[in-house]
Amino acid sequence: MVYKFRVILDAEEDIFRDIAILAEDTLEDLHNAIFNSFGFDGMEVASFYTCDETWNQEDEISLFDTGDVIGEQKIMSDYPLIDILDKENTKIIYVYDFINMWTFLVELASIEEQVVGNTYPETIFSHGEMPDEAMEKNFESDDADSYNDEYEDGLDEDDLDMFDGDDSFEDYGNEENWN
Repeated sequence: MVYKFRVILDAEEDIFRDIAILAEDTLEDLHNAIFNSFGFDGMEVASFYTCDETWNQEDEISLFDTGDVIGEQKIMSDYPLIDILDKENTKIIYVYDFINMWTFLVELASIEEQVVGNTYPETIFSHGEMPDEAMEKNFESDDADSYNDEYEDGLDEDDLDMFDGDDSFEDYGNEENWN
């Protein structure tokens, strides 16, 4: 079976690619197809995120194992597409380059029979030019000022000093190791 995805860049203008890939291929194969189809060099870290029908982000599936115990965390290469996406679960989020946060909405558009002679993965349609920079993300909530309002009570740097003003490092046993 062949999965056909529409991969949409989260940007103001319509920029998307349609990608055909085998259902047995992994999320890592889809990652490679996406960064190639959008013209990235593939040298940055990326992750997929499962999501619900309204694109609310859920679980992360990273390119590399970033867990405390090596081998405990499943990564992109551990997930065949057919195990993650199907007719009921059609959406996944892809983030490439965690500095610039290129964010893509990936949706399974159709499941079709494999065409003999075609090479997969394949970019089957391309629309729009990539911008020079990723769209700026706003990670603050609508109530961002409420934190400052609630805790803005005239505190200065001395109030935030962990050593309470008159205390010194000597009280903490560090004097003999201090250069």
